[in-house]
Amino acid sequence: MSKVKVYNMTGAAVGEQELNDAVFSVPVKEDVVHQVMVAQQANSRQVVAHTKTRGEVRGGGRKPHRQKGTGRARAGSIRSPLWRGGGVVFGPRKDRNYTKQVNRKMKQSALRMVLSDKVANDHLVVVDEWAVAEGKTTNLKASLQKLPSADSKVLISLAKKNDDLVKAASNLMNTNYIAADSLNVVDLLKNDYVVLDKAAIELINERLAK
Repeated sequence: MSKVKVYNMTGAAVGEQELNDAVFSVPVKEDVVHQVMVAQQANSRQVVAHTKTRGEVRGGGRKPHRQKGTGRARAGSIRSPLWRGGGVVFGPRKDRNYTKQVNRKMKQSALRMVLSDKVANDHLVVVDEWAVAEGKTTNLKASLQKLPSADSKVLISLAKKNDDLVKAASNLMNTNYIAADSLNVVDLLKNDYVVLDKAAIELINERLAK
């Protein structure tokens, strides 16, 4: 098993944490990671753009002019797609489906690969425990500056929710929080470093170890 240093809130190394090679030391296949990342982003996509057809736009119940004798083209409704203010023929609709199916085994495999890449590049930091007094942002910022992840985009992940830390992290730019049991490929890739507590390592092992 590989090992990484464990830090305390003052940035001092206080020990080592063993990492399960089946989770934190696996070969990285970029195509698998990319496929899972695209699927996750597609599944979280919200359909906003929506156009109305001629049957949905308001008005147009009366024939705009008589059929013959006006010299104009025949028209049955002012809400025809040919008219200004009319319906749209092939516009975007809110019932579009962007979801992509990726099986659980592939998701877990991609997550192991991304975690392994963080370890290989020394971008995984382990702390013994988090203690942010009164949820003060300044206290959290000072602690992060003492870790190897200083001045980088950081994802903090804990086994148990720490309300003080969540509150402090929400006010810091380039600092994000996610529960360890919700750790995913996209959030890991968006951040340069991932900071875990020892309990989170154990939870990840239980979730991803083969």
